[in-house]
Amino acid sequence: IAKELLNGQQVVLVRCEDVNMSGSLYRAKLKYANFKRKKTNSNPRHGPFHQRAPSKILWRTIRGMVPHKTARGAAALDRLKCYEGVPHPFDRKKRMVIPAALKVLRLRPERKFCRLGDLSSLFGWKHQE
Repeated sequence: IAKELLNGQQVVLVRCEDVNMSGSLYRAKLKYANFKRKKTNSNPRHGPFHQRAPSKILWRTIRGMVPHKTARGAAALDRLKCYEGVPHPFDRKKRMVIPAALKVLRLRPERKFCRLGDLSSLFGWKHQE
């Protein structure tokens, strides 16, 4: 996804809560809890800010793959849109699946995996259906 953004493609990710992550839910929970523990000692309201929605977590993950502090990277991130579910303008459009990102090709069948929506609901995402 990051490479497509840097090449100038518009990318819209729908149903971010159904993204599969490698590793067990327990391991992902420990790693995200450790990430959430980081804050500014002088005034925690100044950041870093930890999002709970799956679309925001995925957006931040992709931001880590893009040089977001340069003009090229910032323009690439402007071309990225992430949504939970399938919002109105995209429910009638043809969707494309990236074959290299499919679970059967990316994740080994004997390994554990978890959904991003399950991790988000553990940390306070209230809109899981």
